[in-house]
Amino acid sequence: MRLHRLLRNDSHKRNSQAGISLIETMIALALLLIAAAGIMTMATVAMSTTETQGHLAARTAEYAQDKMEQLLALQYPDTQTDTTVFPSAITGAGTGLTPGGSLNANAPVVGYSDYVDKSGNPVAAGGNWQYVRVWQITQLGANMKQISILTQVRYGVGQAGVLPRSTISCLKSFPF
Repeated sequence: MRLHRLLRNDSHKRNSQAGISLIETMIALALLLIAAAGIMTMATVAMSTTETQGHLAARTAEYAQDKMEQLLALQYPDTQTDTTVFPSAITGAGTGLTPGGSLNANAPVVGYSDYVDKSGNPVAAGGNWQYVRVWQITQLGANMKQISILTQVRYGVGQAGVLPRSTISCLKSFPF
């Protein structure tokens, strides 16, 4: 009988120690939440970096190329076409391929800059623009001009820092 009681007490002790207590479960859950919060922070940073350096930077290159194609379509001696609008218009008030302009997006030169919205459509300077395009035309000789275009996004996503921008440059010669 004594042996039977001894075995029953031993079995009872093992049953009470088997399984996971509520305190242990709460501690494990707290550790899991801390790890998940750290991973979510990294995911947020990764998403904003992808948006800023991927999507927006690719758009700046695309919109710079669009402006380059518009300028290269002009005749070499053209000094009157308004290239700040699309499609270009011969208004007599435009600059065409007249040497001038600047690649400073913070101080655009009139006649050598324009603005586009997030879809790439031209908008007014005071409008709801997302990208600024500035260009500079430099005379390199009697029959050669260099066209440089800088496109910069208005604001990035997420962390503050250098705004995505693209600069492209091309030569245009006469008679072509």
